[in-house]
Amino acid sequence: MRITGYRTLTTVQDWGRPIGDANGVFADGVVRVPIVLVETDVGITGVGLGSHVEIDSIFAALEGEDPRGVTALYDRMLRQTFKAGHAGAVFGTIGALDTALWDIKAQAAGEPLWRLLGGRDRRVPAYASGVDIGLGDDELVALYENYAAHGLRVAKLKGGLDVDRDRDRLILVRDVLTAAGGGTRPGLMLDVNEALTRKQAVRHVSELERTLDLIWIEEPVRRWDAEGHAVVGRGVRASVASGENLTGIEQYRPLISTGAIDVVQAAAGWGITHFLRVSVLAHAHDLPVSPIGNTPVGLLHAATSVPNHLVSELQDLQPPSGISIDLHVEDGAFVLGDSPGLGIRVDEEAIGASRRRLAVPVTEGPHVRPERAGQRLLAVVQGVGTPPEPLHPLHS
Repeated sequence: MRITGYRTLTTVQDWGRPIGDANGVFADGVVRVPIVLVETDVGITGVGLGSHVEIDSIFAALEGEDPRGVTALYDRMLRQTFKAGHAGAVFGTIGALDTALWDIKAQAAGEPLWRLLGGRDRRVPAYASGVDIGLGDDELVALYENYAAHGLRVAKLKGGLDVDRDRDRLILVRDVLTAAGGGTRPGLMLDVNEALTRKQAVRHVSELERTLDLIWIEEPVRRWDAEGHAVVGRGVRASVASGENLTGIEQYRPLISTGAIDVVQAAAGWGITHFLRVSVLAHAHDLPVSPIGNTPVGLLHAATSVPNHLVSELQDLQPPSGISIDLHVEDGAFVLGDSPGLGIRVDEEAIGASRRRLAVPVTEGPHVRPERAGQRLLAVVQGVGTPPEPLHPLHS
């Protein structure tokens, strides 16, 4: 079997509500979802959800190769970008291609990827993550009631701008999940998306911990700040989680080797081979791993085979437009199916129809760090209790 080519598509994820974090909000909730299709000479096509950046040059490392040699091909792609560097969106392109190769390998074997990788249990524990900082109280409650109806009893909220507002929102969600669980205490986490300084993070979480028990505080400071994560970890009771924005296993070394983080995260967009390697590094330090992403299907399959998987992020309950996935959510877990490969099917006609709703790239939102982030005496960047100003809708 040989790799013969690739195609790229772009669809949309329509959340049906504002989404965002401490860095900004997309008011219409419509975001781009890039897709890579890798083709072979035996008619098997692999699907990867992720970046297209520099794909021509990166694909040169794969063309004509046997896709079943996926881990060696992953390293070949890294070498292909050696001089320019493989960070950011380029690393996402490598991850999307890597995911597509794993899909091909499992399809060729006639097995779901979770089984090919050695998984025993198709159930992957999940937590609810609404990317919800732009929601009012009633919207927030309704959202987490929907998650609770699928058995989810652990939730991660976005925050970091106003400690009083964060407390109120966490309590609202805690009460929803407590009622759904018949009084059982739920789990709560807070993600501030690198919005705070070290001292701000300690003060912020310590204040919340007067009335709440947080499982973890996520990305309290800049992603590369090992010393800062350690300072936060020593100053609060909650665990410190980070890693979703680290691109390459070498970037984890200072955070893990110094004991700066307690939960090691990896983003779905960076690929399966990356996640497997990060998991081994974390396991060597007795640390759990937790996949991050809105459509983390590749890492869900991989999570079944690693001994230190803790829990995986569940954001939107619906897949992107034109994408169907052989999995469902019940009793607080993703349940993977038996379709060979990743179980992803692509409806190109539906994706073509969605193109009229593609978001125009903008200069504000959760993907853009605010100008004064981390440079204020107080963490609040707007009025007390006020979420970030939403962007104007991009679509009618």
